[in-house]
Amino acid sequence: MARELIRIATRGSMLALKQSGTVKEALETLWPELRFELQIIKTTGDKITDVPLAKVGGKGLFVKEIEDALLNESADLAVHSMKDVPADLPQGLEIVVIPEREDPRDAMIIRDGETFADLCHGAIIGTGSLRRGSQIRAMRADFEVRNLRGNLETRIRKLDEGQFDAIILAAAGLKRMGWQDRITMVMDPAQFIPAVGQGSLGIEARAADDEILRLLAPLNHPETAIAVKAERSLLKELQGGCQVPIGCHAHLVGNVLELVAMVASLDGSRLFRASGAAPSEDAVELGKKIAVELLDLGARKILDEIYGAQPSGEKRAGEAFAV
Repeated sequence: MARELIRIATRGSMLALKQSGTVKEALETLWPELRFELQIIKTTGDKITDVPLAKVGGKGLFVKEIEDALLNESADLAVHSMKDVPADLPQGLEIVVIPEREDPRDAMIIRDGETFADLCHGAIIGTGSLRRGSQIRAMRADFEVRNLRGNLETRIRKLDEGQFDAIILAAAGLKRMGWQDRITMVMDPAQFIPAVGQGSLGIEARAADDEILRLLAPLNHPETAIAVKAERSLLKELQGGCQVPIGCHAHLVGNVLELVAMVASLDGSRLFRASGAAPSEDAVELGKKIAVELLDLGARKILDEIYGAQPSGEKRAGEAFAV
C-alpha cells in the first residue's frame, strides 16, 4: 500500500531548510496526491560550533544522524549538500538522485574593497575550510587565516562586526538564500578549486525502497550526476578526510568531462594540481586517474604526514570537508 505521507529529513539551518524546501515543492508538484513533510534533525556538526571541524574528526559530521533516521525508517528520504556526504555510505543507503547543480564556485565577501588586490598586507580572512585556507595561503602568504564557523547568517554577521577583513563561502549557498548581492567576487574554479560536490544537492534514501526511488527519479539531473560521480571517485581514491585540503571540480563540455583537482599542505606551502578529460561514461575512471596523478606528484606524502599526525593514526576514509 502506497504511503500518503513522505518524511524528508534535513538539517535545521536556514540554508538547509531552503534546500530541502525546494525539493519538497518539486515533489509536491510531481505528486500532488501525496503529502510531504520536513523532519528537522540536529547533527553533530550542528551541535559543535566552536571547534574547527578538522579537529572534531569522525565521518559524516553533518549526515550521520540523518542517515540513522533513514536506516531506522523514521524518515523516508534526506536532502544533503553533497560536499557534506562521505564517499562511502552506510550499507542499505544510496544517493538516489542529484538535482541540477547551483554555482560550484567559492565566493569572497570583502568588508572594504572590491577585489582581492584591495586586501591589505596581513588581512584577516575567515573560513572554516582547510581547503580554502590552504589555497588562500598559497596565493597570499601574508594573509592571516582564522577559523570561522556557524551558519551563513552568523558568518556574515561576524564579518560585518569587523572580526574579519574578508570571508570565503560557497557561492551556491548565498545564491540559494537570495544573498548574492553580498558577493564581492567569485573565484575561478580552475584556479581556486571548490570542494567535492560543492553546489550540488544529493537526495539519499534506502536502496530497497522502490516506491521512494520511483518518486525521486524525475528530479535527477544527468549532467550534474556525472560530474559529481567523477569528483567523488577522486575523493574515494584519495581516502580524503576533513583533515586534508582536497579540492575537485568537474564539468561537461558536450560529451567530454573535464576535471581539475588539488591536494595541499595545511600551510599552503605545497599545492599539487592535476587535470584531465574523458568521455562522460568514464567519469569514475577519470576521478581515479587524476587521484593517482596527484598521489604521484607528491600528495601521498601530504596525506601520510597529516594522517600520521593523528593520535590514532587511523585514516578516516572518504569524508568530504563539510563547509
